[in-house]
Parts: sequence; C-alpha cells; structure tokens
Amino acid sequence: MSFIDFQSVHHMLRATVERYPDLEAYRTIHTPKRTSSVTWREFLAEVRRVGKSLIALGLGHGDKVSILSYSCYHWVLTDVGAESVGTVTVGIYHTDLPKACRHIIDHSDSSIVFAQNADQVAKLVEVRDRIPKVRKVVLFEGSHASDWVLSYDEFLKLGEAVSEEALEARIAAVGPQDLAAIVYTSGTTGIPKGAMLTHDNITFTCQSVQQCADAAAGDVELLFLPLAHVFARTTVYTAIVAATTTVFARSLDSLPEDFKVARPHWFTSVPRVYEKVLAKVLAGAEAKGGLALQIFRWAVRVGNEVSDCQLAKKPIPAGLKLRYAIATKLVFSKLQAAFGGRVRWCISGAAPLNPSIGKFFHGSGILILEGIGMTENTSFTNVNRPDNYRFGWVGPPGPGIEQRIGEDGEVQYRGRNVMKGYYKMPDETKETLIEGGWQRTGDLGEIDAEGFLKITGRQKDLIVTAGGKNVAPSAIEGVITTSKYILQVCVIGDRRPYLTALVTLDQENVKAYAAANGIAFSSFAELQRDSRIKALIDAEVATFNKEFASFEQVKKVEIVDEFTIANDLVTPTLKPKRTPIQARYAAVIEAMYPDNARVSAVGADHVPAGQDTACARPN
Repeated sequence: MSFIDFQSVHHMLRATVERYPDLEAYRTIHTPKRTSSVTWREFLAEVRRVGKSLIALGLGHGDKVSILSYSCYHWVLTDVGAESVGTVTVGIYHTDLPKACRHIIDHSDSSIVFAQNADQVAKLVEVRDRIPKVRKVVLFEGSHASDWVLSYDEFLKLGEAVSEEALEARIAAVGPQDLAAIVYTSGTTGIPKGAMLTHDNITFTCQSVQQCADAAAGDVELLFLPLAHVFARTTVYTAIVAATTTVFARSLDSLPEDFKVARPHWFTSVPRVYEKVLAKVLAGAEAKGGLALQIFRWAVRVGNEVSDCQLAKKPIPAGLKLRYAIATKLVFSKLQAAFGGRVRWCISGAAPLNPSIGKFFHGSGILILEGIGMTENTSFTNVNRPDNYRFGWVGPPGPGIEQRIGEDGEVQYRGRNVMKGYYKMPDETKETLIEGGWQRTGDLGEIDAEGFLKITGRQKDLIVTAGGKNVAPSAIEGVITTSKYILQVCVIGDRRPYLTALVTLDQENVKAYAAANGIAFSSFAELQRDSRIKALIDAEVATFNKEFASFEQVKKVEIVDEFTIANDLVTPTLKPKRTPIQARYAAVIEAMYPDNARVSAVGADHVPAGQDTACARPN
C-alpha cells in the first residue's frame, strides 16, 4: 500500500480540493426539511479565513486553542483552520463540567477558547479567574455582551487585514512533525493526559483507514460522535482524504430523524448505540406479540443462517435466499430504513462490541465492522474489512502499522500513527513509548496466523479472584448489557471469592415491563426498588451466566442509579469509571459479601454455601 507524505493537514485538504472542488464536503441538518452545505472549494476558502483571523489574534506557530462544543461544522472548520497555520487544537467535551474544562484549558496552555453557545460560555465564566492564559472566547452560536467574548462573525472579520502572503508563509512553515492537536484521554483511571498528535500522525492514519474501507468520493457519512474524542476526529480527517461528505447530526436524541435525512452510506459509532437499537427492536417485537413476534423470530433465524454462510464464505443456497428475501421484506427492511436505507457498512469502536450484536445486525443486512484504536495512536490500529471480517475480533492492523504481543500478553504497536508523547508528562510518556518505538496499550490480546487481533481484557481492569482466577470484566459486562432491561454493568470481584455486579436499568423497557405486569409505581426510583424488578434482573443475569465458566458467573446483583457524566461515574465517551463507582457504592458492594469475604486463600473462588441465591431464580 502506498502513502502520500503530506506536509500537513492543510496540504492534504488542498489535494482533495484539486480533485473534487465542487463535491459536497459538509452538510448541517437544521431541521428535517432544512439543511445547508459547503463544497470542498468553499470549505478551503473558509479555512483560510479562519487561519487569517487566528494570525490577527496573535496566535503563533505552536500556540494552543481549545474547542468546547458539540460536533458541528464550525468545530471542523476551526480545527482545520487552526492546524493550517501551525496552531494546535485541543478538544473539550461539551458535556464536561467547569472543573474539567479548567484543567484541560490550563494544562494545555490554551490562550483562545472556541465555545458552542451561551451555556458553554457560562462554564468558562465560572472558572475565568483560574484560566488566566485565556485572552478571548469565540462563540460559534449567537453573541455575548462581553469584551472577553467574540461572535464568530466578529472573529472572522479580524482576518480581513491579514495578507495572502502572510497566510501562505504560515502555511508553508508547518511540517509533518509539528503538533496538530493535543487530545486528552477520557480519564477512566486518573487525570486526563494530553496525547500530542503531529500532522504526520493524522495524515498517515487517515490514509491507512481509507485503505481498509470501501469509501468512495461523494459517499455520505453521518457524524454524531463528539469531536473532542479522537475517534470522531480521525473519521473527519479520513473524510477529507477520501472526499466523502460528512453530515452533522443535531444530537443523539434526533438520530432517528437525522438518519433518514442524511441517508448515509456508512457511519461510525460506539457500541452503546447499537445496543440501544437492538434493545428497542426486541422490545417492539415482543410488544406486538402473536404472529408478528413469530415472524420476527423466524426472520432472525433465517438471518443467522445467511450470516453463517457469509462468515464461512460459502454460497447461500437458493432456498435460503428465497426465505431471506421474504424475511428482509417483512422485517429487516424496516431496520435498514431506520438507518436511511443505503448503509453499506458501519464501524464500532471505543469499547468492545458484543459478538451477538454484530451477528444480529449482520443477519439483518447491516454489517458492523469492529475496530480498535486509542488516543495515543490516533484512534486507529486495527479494523475488520468489508470483505474480511469476524465478530468478536477487531481485525488485522491497518497498512503501515505493526502489532505484537509483549511478554506479559500486552498488545503493542509501532507506526506513524503513534503519538509524539504526552504533553508536559515525560514520565508517563516513558511508560507508554518504549524501546524500539513500540507503544504500550494496556490491552491484553491474542493474534492469529492471519493477523486478526482479539482483545481479551485490560491489564488494569483485570480481576483476580481470591482463588487466583483471572477474569476480564468487560467481556462479561458486554454480554449482560445485551439485556433490554439493563443499561450499564460494573462487575466486582477483585480478591473476592466470587463475582458480583452493580447494574443500572433501561428506563423505557423496565417501565414497559412494569405496565405489562401490573406493577404500579409513582416514580422510576420507586420502581427500581421493587422486588419484582429485582427478580426480573436476577433472572436476566442468571440466563447470561450460562455463557460463562463458574468462576466468571455473576453471583449477586444490586440495582443502583444510572452512571452519568453529571455524577462523574462515566467518561464523556460513556465508559464506566470503575474506581469512582466502587467508591460511591462501597457499602452496597460489601453487603453482597456478608461474611466480609475479601480473602486471599487460593481455592476460594467458589461461592460459600448458602450465598449463591440472588441469581438462581429460573428464567
């Protein structure tokens, strides 16, 4: 595979504009009936205006700007405009609380902050005395009565006095090894670390991604992931090199409408979106009951047979083809239409996807390609291919990327996608970037003869039971969250005799269950304390336990309130923060071990007599 050694992100953009000047580059959905868009030629012109305005504000080569906003056209425009003149962009999740915003802004040495709207400006005002390096705030939407805050139009007017020659000089001064972005990790295990990504990291990675995907110029992608996360950023950069159209969704709540408006050919997502779609589909089928439910179950069986043939790369028998055509018309066409009707494939990343979910969608005619990457390697190392895929594996590495398994079972990578280091954290950098240019990941995995990688756990998350059994909690959690009644799971069991779990409930489906079974309630808090709901959840977990070895089975479950960003129990990418969760619910956890059974004796991984009761109810 060949790579173009672009000097910078700006030069990559110019190459696309030369080939496809009038193709649609970005589209914004304002309402289901009103959208606006720009071509690649128009986008480049606006990028240059942003670059000039940053020069007018006094931003020099290597200076930092932060972007505090939901994903939108102005996010990408500002990002690429800043990188074009050698300014470094720092993304901040729009859901972050003021304290988290302050830390990233201050640690990154940002002097300008771009904010989405008045709500985001309010966060900055709250911590203004603790971000003294910030000279100006630029507002994407509306205006603000303050000398500290500029509207975006006011910002762009500043650049009118900057000459083309001055702009070109700044663009020419940017090189492949210059910083383009500092991307802060989500911080599941401590304070966020800022991964320094160079222009070469970005331009190499998006070309590697492009060579793995069936993406043609003019294809449409719907973007709804936060651009503060490197997964979404890499998706956008790949769209530049591939000349595909990025459509910005309005919000996660508007996705059902936005899919129908955008009609994407492909999209990227985190597993939770696929899990929620599947739960809604299953709940809808069961709510109809009768003949409709029988047809749905028949269609799923047919879809599984077709999936098996495709996975084995065997021809589909004529009779099965006919049954599948009927199943598609009666059932699967509705699911395909919900995604816009022309999705060829989609990518799942940022967390493990349960193989059963991938298999269901595959049988329904929607191919989910699971991949993996992390902030430190520009969010891409491995992905399944449209013509070569497996469920439960994250695929072979991308072109130009080397992988290996270390002596302790850790997955490690080497390539131009690997970061320069952590910003102002030399000790942490030395722990991650080791001899020979290899990057440590903290993931445990196995690689087969074809180069396919399977992730088996995380070093830091690995549970070692009192009996010395190693357990990867994420695998168990991924299976249990396929229950339509369970929203989140946090498995407990390190140095304990058996596994337990804290679970949160899917409100919509649990309320529907309560209504169907005559369970009265005045609030959801009351409902989640109801013994009949507890029995339902215990039965669900007991069913899933059959998929695991005895030492991997969850013996007791307690229902708790949802883990949210607001209560600081999940990251902005919705990954549970295990340590804070266990600290918050320490008393609940200890109650599931009534004999205070934090023991260390080898051989104690069995359940003490009389304690294996909570999940023993029949389904």
